[in-house]
Amino acid sequence: MEQAIKLQNQILELVESKKVRIILGGGGRKPKLSTSEQIILTLTYLRHLITFQLLGIQFGVSETTANDTLNYWFPILEELLPASLLEQVKKTPVTTKLLKKF
Repeated sequence: MEQAIKLQNQILELVESKKVRIILGGGGRKPKLSTSEQIILTLTYLRHLITFQLLGIQFGVSETTANDTLNYWFPILEELLPASLLEQVKKTPVTTKLLKKF
């Protein structure tokens, strides 16, 4: 979890450094879920593949918020977590050539 938060902070710093601001940052509504709760929501979805309606009920947010949270954290966690064995095999050039033959 610490690595995911660290990676998120690096991404946010990179995005902020490229922005041209007219109005100071820091405004807006605070998120309902903490960062750790957002990560747990994403991992729960990936493990159980439940609907966003059930995720929303479980975490006390709307379906849209659950969906947005998953779409935000999925690419970040994808960088940190190891790929499945099948995904690793698909990415190798030798395997790709063999698969094309069949």
